[in-house]
Amino acid sequence: MADFNLVRLSSVIPPGAKVQTVTGDEQLVGGHGDLLYCVYAEAHAELPLHEAWAGVAWALADDGSGAGLFVEHEGPAREQVERDLHASLDDLIAGRGGGYHPAGRLVTSAVCETEPVCALVVATYTSQGWA
Repeated sequence: MADFNLVRLSSVIPPGAKVQTVTGDEQLVGGHGDLLYCVYAEAHAELPLHEAWAGVAWALADDGSGAGLFVEHEGPAREQVERDLHASLDDLIAGRGGGYHPAGRLVTSAVCETEPVCALVVATYTSQGWA
């Protein structure tokens, strides 16, 4: 992630997409300055013992097309982020008349000990080089 230029997108997952969760070794690698189209949640904590929580949740279309919706939230407590993710996803689904089901979520945190910290969850769509 460190070498990408992030291009933030809204919450719509295109048909044919496949949502996967990956760990550090499996994360997307690109060239220095490449564009990364993504949805992300970022939270910061700058004071000792303060927490930063960030999360992304998603729903997929019931028709199996791979289409779906992302929501992202940040806050100082896990409970708040979880509650906000749930409420936002329910609202997006209801606003479209249904037809989607919750399919997953990823929440992370960081605690400030002495230096500022950032909690970050990124859902990537694709990357693109400049050349």
